[in-house]
Amino acid sequence: MSRDVRVAVFRPDDERLDDAVELLDSLGADPVADPMLEVRPTGASPEPGEYVVLTSKTGVELAAEAGWEPGDAAVCAIGSSTADALREHGYEVDVVPDEYTSAGLVAALEDRVDGARVEVARSDHGSAVLTEGLAEAGADVHETVLYRLVRPEGSGESAALAADGDLDAALFTSSLTVEHLLDAAAERGVREAAVAGLNDAVVGAIGPPTRETAEAAGIEVDVVPEAADFEALACAVVEATAPTYHE
Repeated sequence: MSRDVRVAVFRPDDERLDDAVELLDSLGADPVADPMLEVRPTGASPEPGEYVVLTSKTGVELAAEAGWEPGDAAVCAIGSSTADALREHGYEVDVVPDEYTSAGLVAALEDRVDGARVEVARSDHGSAVLTEGLAEAGADVHETVLYRLVRPEGSGESAALAADGDLDAALFTSSLTVEHLLDAAAERGVREAAVAGLNDAVVGAIGPPTRETAEAAGIEVDVVPEAADFEALACAVVEATAPTYHE
């Protein structure tokens, strides 16, 4: 190839994007940093419950900043990165599902929560699979929105590159990153061309829900890592995009 593979990454413009760019650089890729999520805290804090569910590192950080104390609640994390963030802030973690998804967390809790109050603290775009699944298991579910996720102004460089056939790969880390990219493409008048360009590229989705959102929009997904982990996603996509680099 005449240039490194050009890989779009959509993480929020904070240390997560910095880490993603550093990782892609180390893999020999050319990162296109195009944040599709901006975090806007609501100022709320998790409410009391017998079980308290946190679903993201961002939610943990905001809860810690608000001085949240879980008391006697069983603290539940949807995945390893959320669990790690909880421990880093001094919280004990009682439940981490084997499958790092909303459905996986429901499966881990459904035999425990009948009649219990379960507090779910997360973004305004959390999956209904979690709250509905817990309610069906007999839980008294309360949801607190810790932060809202919006699309940053000026986003969409990757959509223009995809539309021009100049993007080799894309790393979607949530359904919302898919939706916001398509919104940005539509604003630029290149939605159809961007989807076509993505379908000529290698598209990675961090998990099944993200894959389903992309495929519903006509985007073919080539890579879904076994673990819902950004590093695993990035490594698999770069390898699939440029296998000759790894021979």
